[in-house]
Amino acid sequence: MDWMNQAAISAQKSDAVFFYVFGLSVVFLIFITTLMIYFVVRYSKKRHPVAEQIEGHVGLEIVWTTVPLVLFLTIFYYGWTNYEYMRQAPRDSMVVKVTARQWSWSFEYPNGKQTKVLFAPIGKPMKAEVRSADMVHGFYIPSFRLKIDAVPARTNTTWFQATKLGSFDIECTVICGVDHSLMLSKVIVVPEEEFKAWYFGGESAPEPGKAIQTPAAPPELKNLPPGLALLTAKGCLDCHSLDGKPMVGPTLKALYGKEQQILAAGATKTITITVDDAYLRRAITNPMDEVTRGYPPAMPETELTGQELDEIVRYIKTLK
Repeated sequence: MDWMNQAAISAQKSDAVFFYVFGLSVVFLIFITTLMIYFVVRYSKKRHPVAEQIEGHVGLEIVWTTVPLVLFLTIFYYGWTNYEYMRQAPRDSMVVKVTARQWSWSFEYPNGKQTKVLFAPIGKPMKAEVRSADMVHGFYIPSFRLKIDAVPARTNTTWFQATKLGSFDIECTVICGVDHSLMLSKVIVVPEEEFKAWYFGGESAPEPGKAIQTPAAPPELKNLPPGLALLTAKGCLDCHSLDGKPMVGPTLKALYGKEQQILAAGATKTITITVDDAYLRRAITNPMDEVTRGYPPAMPETELTGQELDEIVRYIKTLK
């Protein structure tokens, strides 16, 4: 990590604690090493061939008990006050819901927009409400020195205020399964005007240092079948495989026509249904209404046009 890359206020606070502890460690390293060398020379066998019995020294014992205690308490106070500072987001913070799942991140803004990367305006506080849809994950932005656990059935909060434009890594710090190393995302910090244009305007995503514009389809998606391109672009393949591999959600391979056990919303018994066009449409547009047995209720709602929904259903039907 680049310790000099302070890209947020949280980084400045964390670095201050780090350098305080680091400075104390260096001072005591030099002090203890100096004493060791002094004692080795001063009390060597040549100078003292016969060892002497050393009695206790009350004053010295009080000093070496009191000084470490005071230093420990200052470290604790310094760290705790900064931790509390990062827990108390400013009142004007924009609240973003951060959801972790095997093996991806999703971000929901107050206006309902959802993204796979976190967009943030420079110089404005953002409060992150972090939760997990399946198991324990760790939400970590190294450049911001920001780390908080994502825990099922619980919401943890923190906040940051970006001070530099650019793209910054988001990582998971908890080993959460076979694709843990792929659970990556980005914080994209842009000027406030560009963020507002994206937030209140169209769907085109802002980029640091660039004006808002509608991006062309990524080259790797242009030659794919429309349904597969949509599944890829919408992040569906983060949770559903196409080859039968088990993931956080059911595989899409040979799903159409298969008998599936589901738990309907509010029901206590499982119901067996056959996967058809109508079921696929319900499962995509209202994923919490019918949850597949054996899988967590972790699928987010995805905004799709009627044509996009048709293309996805049509593609799933081809996966034999």
